[in-house]
Amino acid sequence: MTILKTLTLAAASPARATTPEQRLRVRLLDHLADQRALAAAEIAGTPFNPTRKVTRTDDAGNKVRVDAPRQVRKGWFTDATGKLFFQVRYAGKPLDLAKGMNAVAVADTGALPEMIGTIIDAVNAGELDPQLTAASAERKANFKPRAKKAG
Repeated sequence: MTILKTLTLAAASPARATTPEQRLRVRLLDHLADQRALAAAEIAGTPFNPTRKVTRTDDAGNKVRVDAPRQVRKGWFTDATGKLFFQVRYAGKPLDLAKGMNAVAVADTGALPEMIGTIIDAVNAGELDPQLTAASAERKANFKPRAKKAG
């Protein structure tokens, strides 16, 4: 008896369930999760030290994967009158949550995680898909198409 005959074989292909809108949502949801964690750390008075995996060369010349710190900027700010606002940013620019409205007024820093959770629910429901699509298209317009290689 061969080893392969002991296995249950099947013809299968992975399902591609991600649409372009879902990919945009995932990117925004990752950003909002970082913002919520940053707000919670600020409220608790603890440092927020997110990391990312990078490839470095060790002393022996081998390439190894290590955790490196990454920067997460605050998505909230205080205006000149002392009011606290939170902006949802995508591709480096604030998204319009409604016509001409690009920020959410927040009572105080303690209310930030709950408010960010509400925005996460809205993103999961697809309420920001038109704004995300427009921001993505605007970002793509800034890049020039690559020249084809002569061959």
